[in-house]
Order: sequence, then C-alpha cells, then structure tokens
Amino acid sequence: MSAVPPPGDDSGKAGGTEKPVGRFRRMLDRLSSSQQDLESEELREDTQASGCTRIAECGDRQIVRVTGTLRTVTLRPRAGVPALEAELFDGTAPLDVVWLGRRSIVGIEPGRRLIVSGRISMSQGRRVLFNPTYELRPLGQE
Repeated sequence: MSAVPPPGDDSGKAGGTEKPVGRFRRMLDRLSSSQQDLESEELREDTQASGCTRIAECGDRQIVRVTGTLRTVTLRPRAGVPALEAELFDGTAPLDVVWLGRRSIVGIEPGRRLIVSGRISMSQGRRVLFNPTYELRPLGQE
C-alpha cells in the first residue's frame, strides 16, 4: 500500500519544494536586489545569449570564448615588458586578460563589454588569458 501525499505537498514531485516563479515574484526580487546583483544577472544572461562559456566553468588550459564587462584596466610591466591587464567579469567569476607588449589598446577601457577567445591558464589561483583575440561589443548595447 503506497502513501499518498496530502494536497499541496510537493515533496513527491521532481524538483522537491521548488515553486514556479511568477512575474510578480520576479519584480519583487528585482526591487530587493542590489545594483551589483542586477548587473551580474544581466551579464550571466548575456553570456548565455551569446553562446559563450561562463568564466566560472572554464578550466586550466582550456580553449574558451567568454564575454563580459571590463572592471579594471591597468598598465603593469611583466619582466620588464609592458603589459596591459584587464579584469573581465561575466557575472559568475573574474578573468584576468593580459596583452603582453602593449601599453594601451583603443577601446579597451573600464565598463566596456567584449568577447575574448584563447587558452585559459591558472596563475596564483586566478584564471588568466594571455594575448587573446577579442571583439569589442557596440557601445549602444551597454
């Protein structure tokens, strides 16, 4: 003899106690979220829509194509050679992007969205992408 769950009990269903999220609930969540949370969510959706890999899912020595927004851009010499370093964020994790031998690149500035491709490496526990190919996203989409 099998036990029948009482009405309204979702424990027997796949997914457990998760309830569908309605339009009103989403609106309340957006109103109570911080600006940073909203930007992260928007970046995650953009990553999904562009067909790129999420940075948090990238592994060491993996060839990837990722998208996000540049948080910082700095000139930091490495072994006596100029290097332009930028932190790319896609809403899941940061990625250090480094162009060796460059002091500046037109269009590479904080707040700019771009898509970068190359081989990820790990350095001091952080993901790094050296000399990637990149595509600047149009300014009107930001």
